[in-house]
Amino acid sequence: MVSLIQSNYEAFGSGIVAAGTGFALHDRGGLFSMDATSPNALAGRKSRCIQLFRRSRKREMCVWRSGSWAGGISRRAHAQFVANLVDFKMNIQAALEAPRFSKHTFSGCDVMMENRFGQNVRNELTSKGHKIEVKGTFSSGMAVGKRS
Repeated sequence: MVSLIQSNYEAFGSGIVAAGTGFALHDRGGLFSMDATSPNALAGRKSRCIQLFRRSRKREMCVWRSGSWAGGISRRAHAQFVANLVDFKMNIQAALEAPRFSKHTFSGCDVMMENRFGQNVRNELTSKGHKIEVKGTFSSGMAVGKRS
């Protein structure tokens, strides 16, 4: 399996076009720290992008971002995608298009979720102390996997 990513962090990547290629080099290292003591230090064998390789007895799969295009939620979207495949037995398209939820803070009980989750799910979470912020259908802040 191979995962090949051409991903630009800013609109035109680094702004550098390699001679004779016609494409801009990426700038995905833009969020790394230049402090060598930082856990987020710029170093080899690190990636700001996320790839998924999954192997089971029945199939192998290589996915880039599980249909997500929203940076910080990519890892959560991956986890939800895999849960949809493995735990809920969805096919790949259904797993990509399933409703998403996210949390952008480390503390508290705030949760953002798409309005495609049933009211009963939102009520149950609210009864357990969660503060729900309902987002729209296929909300871009949820790293949607909507087919185009």
